[in-house]
Amino acid sequence: MQNTEPNRGDAEVEAGQDTSRVGAGDEAMNQLMAEYEAKLGEMRELLLRERAELDNQRKRLQRDLEQARKFANERLLAALLPVIDNLERGLSVNADDRSGLQAGVELTLKELLRVTSANGLETVDPVGQAFDPERHQAMAMVEVDGAAPNSVVAVLQKGYVLNERLLRPALVNVAQAV
Repeated sequence: MQNTEPNRGDAEVEAGQDTSRVGAGDEAMNQLMAEYEAKLGEMRELLLRERAELDNQRKRLQRDLEQARKFANERLLAALLPVIDNLERGLSVNADDRSGLQAGVELTLKELLRVTSANGLETVDPVGQAFDPERHQAMAMVEVDGAAPNSVVAVLQKGYVLNERLLRPALVNVAQAV
């Protein structure tokens, strides 16, 4: 076929056709880019929401931990309030009646020991038992007739264990071999 237009060659005709295709391709590309930009915007918004949620959750957890630390002893202290009340009652009684005062102190001690044992505190009172360096602290080695060597013969100060963990060792005198 011959070209009837003098200024247009075959290359120009093909280029013109390509431009019409590129124009349609540009429009599709622009539409695709707009869709991706919209999705990117949604993803950014979602990311910001997720970050805010994580930050809020971290703050909530921190606040809960502070509350737990602040009120961790609440149950124990509430159980000790009757002991405080009994001690205050004992101090308000006339000091002339020593037997009543002694009975009141004994009852208060009994109540205090009940509260502490209910909260996991156990007494270490090892008289007659073998010396255990994990739970006892030897203050002196003494010669005692009839006592087995390395056995506890006297407790100078009771020890305490809190939930199977040593809180304070018992201060003891230990029998030495005669």
